[in-house]
This record gives sequence, structure tokens and C-alpha cells, in this order.
Amino acid sequence: MTHTILWVDDEIEHLRPHIQVLHSRGYLVETATTGEDALALVQERKYDLIFLDEMMIGMSGLETLRQLKKLDPHRPVIMVTKNEQESLMDEAIGRSIDDYLTKPVSPSQILAVCKKILDARSLQQQRVAREYLRDFAQLDELINTADTWDKWVDLYGSLVQWSMELDLHPDVGLNRTISDQWKQANRVFARFIEEWYPAWLTDRPKEGHPLLSPHILDRYVVPLLQRGERVAFIVVDCLRLDQWLAIEPLIRPMYTAVTEYYCSLLPTATAYARNALFAGLYPADIERYYPQWAPKESESESSQNAHEPDLLAEFLRRRGIELNGAFEYIKIYETEFGRRVENDIRRIVQNKLTAFVFSALDMMAHTRSDVAILKEIAPDEAAYRSLTRSWFQHSSLGGILRGLASSDTTVILTTDHGAIRCMRPSQVIGDRQTSTCLRYKVGRNVKADAKQAILVSDPSRYRLPKHSSIENLVLAKEDYYFVYPTDYHHYANKYRDSFQHGGVSLEEMILPVVILSPK
Repeated sequence: MTHTILWVDDEIEHLRPHIQVLHSRGYLVETATTGEDALALVQERKYDLIFLDEMMIGMSGLETLRQLKKLDPHRPVIMVTKNEQESLMDEAIGRSIDDYLTKPVSPSQILAVCKKILDARSLQQQRVAREYLRDFAQLDELINTADTWDKWVDLYGSLVQWSMELDLHPDVGLNRTISDQWKQANRVFARFIEEWYPAWLTDRPKEGHPLLSPHILDRYVVPLLQRGERVAFIVVDCLRLDQWLAIEPLIRPMYTAVTEYYCSLLPTATAYARNALFAGLYPADIERYYPQWAPKESESESSQNAHEPDLLAEFLRRRGIELNGAFEYIKIYETEFGRRVENDIRRIVQNKLTAFVFSALDMMAHTRSDVAILKEIAPDEAAYRSLTRSWFQHSSLGGILRGLASSDTTVILTTDHGAIRCMRPSQVIGDRQTSTCLRYKVGRNVKADAKQAILVSDPSRYRLPKHSSIENLVLAKEDYYFVYPTDYHHYANKYRDSFQHGGVSLEEMILPVVILSPK
């Protein structure tokens, strides 16, 4: 593609060597000697870049700049001048110039600024394509040889980073390639989880094993409370690593962030994973010791997690932590209530411990398949990340974090599970008492294809409650979702391309824990 440049200078003849250099590099350069001539030209022709002298006969460079920006505020303009006064530079920058060069300029300076403004995107795309294809074979090898939790965390992080990098350069044509790598990674990861997950289910994490949902409070919150620090424990329901990385730049000006990782319990569903997070116990132990607060599959999701504050209070009691009333649990499930909490942050920061739960992302994931406009706004993974960033910018979570940043509160921000974009239906057989989640099923003699699901004949092996001798569990692998034979095609089409959780995938199981320290 040939870029067209307009150079405006009342001494244009002195710049012919520079113009010749640009011609030799493939740029088409036209000239004007006054601001008036320049304005006439830009109304007749399209220019990709304008070099503009600051001191000209007649209309000044700054006035010409103002008129050029009125005609097209997005066209890049480079100011070229002998004047080195800072006030002039400030005024020019305030009028949205894209760069500033001081005479005398060299051909190499001119060429460099042209490449930066006109060719940067093309050069970046070439770099991204070259570097991803260089890493492709290494990522493939890592996928096929990863045999520890830490290796899977590193691999997952690399895939997320490359996906987000390719979001910025959709024209390089590598989306299908990285999508295939994601599928391969999740296929191998499911085998890894099936082999190793039961061995991780210990009350205290062993060397080489990941932290699990019941370990998080002990690892991150209890030590802070024991030192007398104020803590905000924030759980953003259904926050994936890529979504956290999308909002992290918005948080960075307020906080120093350290990101670590843990493994969600299976099923990766709110009723199991989040109750375990707040109780510091596995689901089977919650039912054993606190049957009055244990979730029931027949209950709604909100009822299944209605006792989180009770479970958290009991956890603190078991650990011998007395907060003397300076403890609060706040669940934010709608905008107006979130704003009220945000406005009350000066009182809240006096607490020793405040636990927040934000439901917006989980609601977004669940409703995307039912609300057409949401699917149009977020048709793919890249748009899903972008929607998360937009939500955060205007959310009560963002406002609450801004309020907490002005206090001496340490923030532990995490999630209970992630979600995966489900693209392939898998037939499942179960009776009417079988759970309704699309990514896992608990019931009597539930059956599914072993290639597409992990079959758990004894839920107690996964430290889950078992209510009868014929109750079992199936967990969807990769991007599969369960559909019953009745009206199979209707429900397969209804839930295809929806974000779901409950099963086994990198996106659902490898979760960020972020320690945020106010700057």
C-alpha cells in the first residue's frame, strides 16, 4: 500500500532531499507552501500524513493545524519548527499533534516518524506473526509434555497472552491456528486432571500440588488478619485469567498487583467451588459438619450459596480469629445496590475484614446464550474480553477498588471458577433428578461418552457428597456441553457457542489470585 503525504512549508525547496528519500522508500509526497493552499488540497484529496511547518507566511502553523483537525480529527499531523519554546510545544500537543520535530531535521528522522505512524501496524503484525509461528512448535511440545501443575499454569498463561496479542492484530490470519492449539491443550489437560486431581484433594496442599479452593483463605487472608492488617477479600464470580488481564491495566495506577494461581474444585460450579472457598472445606465436609448450610442440587443457584457468610464466620472461628464485629459480607448482584456500597466505602474500610462477591460476569456468561444483543456485542472470545473491560470501567467493582486504594486495606481479588465457550454437544443419559448444569451432571446412573467426559462412579473420591450407592458424576471435557436425547438438536443449537462452567478445562480450572497493595 502506497501512503500519500502532504508536506506544508514555506521553504519547501530546502526540503527536496528529504522528499526524495521518502520517494525512494515508496511514499508519495505532495507539497504546499501556505496554510491556505494546504487546506484547499486536503479538501480535494486524501492524505495519510501531514508534515506542517509552524512558522509560515500568512496563516500560522497552529491555525492551520486547528483547521486541519476540524476537517479530519483522526488524520495524523507532525509539527516541524525552529521554535523550541516549551509553551509552543504544549499548545501544539494540546491541539492533538501526533509528533513534534525541531529543525533542522534529518532524512532519517523523517523516515522514522513515517514508519512509526504509517507503517507501525503492518510492522507489528509482521512481528506478531513471526514470533507466534516461532513459538508455535514450542507450545505444541509443551502441551504434549506438561506433566505438572506449574507447567500447565505456564502453558495456560502463554496461550492467554498470545490470544490477547492476536486480538490486537486480527488481520494476521492466525486465529484458527491458535484455536486449534487451545483445543489440543484442553484435550491433554483433561487427561492430566483425570489422572492427578484426586491426589490433590488434601486438607493442606503438598509439595508440587496446586492450591485448591478450600486452601485460599488460609494462604492469603488468615496471615494478614493475624498481623492485624485490614483485608478486602473480593470474589468476582466466573472471572477467567484473560478477563483479569483485560482489566489489570485499569487497576495498575492504583495498586501494585501480584498474580498467583490456584485450581478450582470440580465441578467448577458456584455451589461447589465458592462454598468451598468461603468455608475452607471440601463439599463433602461442608455437608458432614454443616448440613444445614450444605447446598442442594434442587435449589436455585442463589439459594445454594445463601450461607457463605455463615461458612466464612465459622471458618474464622475455627482459626481462632476474633474480629469483634469488624467483619462484613457483601454480595453485589445489581447495579443500584453496588452504587450504594460504593458510596458507603468510607465506613466499610474501617472493617478488619470485608468479603465482597460480584455476580455480574457470571450473569453475563449465563445470559449471553439467551439475550441476542449480548451475543452480538460479544460474538467471540476477543469481544468477551473487551466487554469485561468495558463492564469494569463503569462497574461498582471499579469504584470500590478506587475507594479501597485510598485506605490501608490489602485487597485479595480472586474468583471461584472460570468459563469456557462451548461449541460441541455431547449426549448424556440421566433421570429427572439429575442436575441441570450443562457442563456436569450428578444423578443416578448418569451416562456420557468417556471420550467427551470424565466419569466419576464414586463422587466421594472427589470429596463430594454422595447420597446413594448408585449416584455418580460426569464432567464435560474440553468445549463439550451435555444435551439429553429428547429434543437433542433443539438444545444442541440453543446452547452452542455459549459460555458455561462446571466441567474440566484450562479456562474453568486455572484461576488467578491477585494481591493488590495500594500505591
